[in-house]
Amino acid sequence: MSESTERILQSVKRTVLIVDDDRTGRETLSEAVGEMGYRTLSAAGGQEALIILRQHDVDLLLTDLKMPGMDGLELLEAAKRLRPDLFVILVTAYATVDTAVEAMKKGAYDYIMKPIDLRALEVLLDRANLSRDLLIENEMLREQLGEKYDFSNIIGRSPVMHELFDQIRQVADTDTVVLIEGESGTGKELVANAIHANSPRGEGPFIKVNCAALPETLLESELFGHERGSFTGAVNRRKGRFELADGGSIFLDEIGELSPGTQVKLLRVLQNYEFERVGGTETIHVDVRLIAATNADLGELVESGRFREDLYYRLRVVPIHVPPLRDRREDIPLLATHFVKEYAEKNDKNIKGIAAETMNILTTYPWPGNVRELQNCIESMVVMCNGPTLTPDLLPAELRETTVASDETGFPIGLSMRQIEEKAIRETLASVGGSRKRAAEILGISLRTLHRKINEYGIDKIQKR
Repeated sequence: MSESTERILQSVKRTVLIVDDDRTGRETLSEAVGEMGYRTLSAAGGQEALIILRQHDVDLLLTDLKMPGMDGLELLEAAKRLRPDLFVILVTAYATVDTAVEAMKKGAYDYIMKPIDLRALEVLLDRANLSRDLLIENEMLREQLGEKYDFSNIIGRSPVMHELFDQIRQVADTDTVVLIEGESGTGKELVANAIHANSPRGEGPFIKVNCAALPETLLESELFGHERGSFTGAVNRRKGRFELADGGSIFLDEIGELSPGTQVKLLRVLQNYEFERVGGTETIHVDVRLIAATNADLGELVESGRFREDLYYRLRVVPIHVPPLRDRREDIPLLATHFVKEYAEKNDKNIKGIAAETMNILTTYPWPGNVRELQNCIESMVVMCNGPTLTPDLLPAELRETTVASDETGFPIGLSMRQIEEKAIRETLASVGGSRKRAAEILGISLRTLHRKINEYGIDKIQKR
């Protein structure tokens, strides 16, 4: 396991306090839980356990039920008073329905019977750990963003995501034009939703337009409306999206796809907030906030003459970059768990969590399709799953193959940085069948830079499949 992967998994698995008056059983269980990847602390009884809870950060409490002095149920009550967020699992050789019901009423997460099946215990600990991860994340976001900011659909606790939340919060109260930049599938529309919802215009309309989804002949009419008879099929006057967004916000996705003519008209709107419908002469004034998004490098489009420089600077008043998933791998377990819950409920599946081996693969895969690709992957796995956890055999073939290849491939000692770069580009291109766009996303460089490197190294014989 790589150092980065181990660090990611350690951020998911937490500290377990094991309480048992039997020394041999306590030490054996501590060793087994430690081998599962958890940090462990141990106590010989309830009072000692409470002292440890006051002195250490403990996430999961695994306690025997029958102990002299303070038994497991009494420890459960005292521990929950001390640490309401603590997840408690009871271990008992005397499990009855009444015991289980009483434990759940007192706040236990679950219980397990003696003799302990270590595989069942690992599944139970992983499930409790992931459930607690989501709980902590929700509380952390509420605390950081305040009740005013409902960013419930934007999931992440990594430093780059907290920086993103700060940027959203900073621009939300303004009317400034915002350009959201980022690769496909990173969640740019969710960011736009959050900006509008938390702005003074939040009660007003929020109109969305995908500039790449409409042909040039229709896009101008969609944006600015048209008069009756202005073109074939225009049987009635129609308001455009800018009129419909009056008093609110308009979100133009994939704005780099705008034609030169539409760019000119959009520039005028941004300068004066006025326009004419197609085929009309009446000047229409609107009060609209513009939020745009692009997965293309608009700066490169400007250099190549495909995008107006003056419009570029009008749009890029406040740029917000949404990071690719490979730059926030510590968020993958949280996102994956969220999607499991969502699709398990949607498909009426009783799925409790994700196997540790599966999570290891998810956190090491480069996710060129970003969060959208992860979401689709989890949905597929949930649909095909017949057990309580998502196991590696449910993963799409490309994930298993890519992970195996990355585990077995390494750079030999003695290569220069230039040779390493060339090798990385060649092998990445080969792994994606020659797709330069996909390779650029995986390598974390622009398509233009990749083209330059391909020419520089003479990499021109890899055929697209």
